Amino acid sequence: MTRSIFLVMGVLAILGYASMCRATTYTVGDTSGWDIATDVDSWAQDKHFVVGDVLSFQYSSSHSVAEVNRDRYEGCNTTNVLQPSSNGNTTFALTKPGDRYFICGKQLHCYAGMKLHVVVEGKAAEAPAGAPQAESGGDSTTTTIPSSKNNNPSPIVRNSSTFVRVGFKSLVFVAFTCLMSWIM
Repeated sequence: MTRSIFLVMGVLAILGYASMCRATTYTVGDTSGWDIATDVDSWAQDKHFVVGDVLSFQYSSSHSVAEVNRDRYEGCNTTNVLQPSSNGNTTFALTKPGDRYFICGKQLHCYAGMKLHVVVEGKAAEAPAGAPQAESGGDSTTTTIPSSKNNNPSPIVRNSSTFVRVGFKSLVFVAFTCLMSWIM
């Protein structure tokens, strides 16, 4: 009887933890990437962004990405941005609820529609101990990785968060298997 109670509690704890770790990494523009030919408004239309998700911008050397405030977004103002990046592969962690605005650093590209507004829902996330903190002036954690983007992007986009999620699922599977073998 005691074994059954511990088993049920263990399974519930694992399932509860697994449901809390459901962050999604979105590649902006999917396989087209962050590009002037990509309709990012249509891309974002069917997405539901929540605290903990990550936006991954992949772009060629003729582009850049910057997080800006609402006024700079609406006017395509590329000066005094919150978080600029031009390395071709940039991620922004969505760490708190609210509106987030991103534009291409080339003003004419922004005027042509290369800008993105997302609404992040949920409660503010608490960063785990040792996690990178947002730079002053912005509310995001930005990670930059040198780009391998070209004009013909691969349909498969790999990043470390994919491996972390797969690793966590494997851990849950192993834990569940151990619990089941302990009962049997």
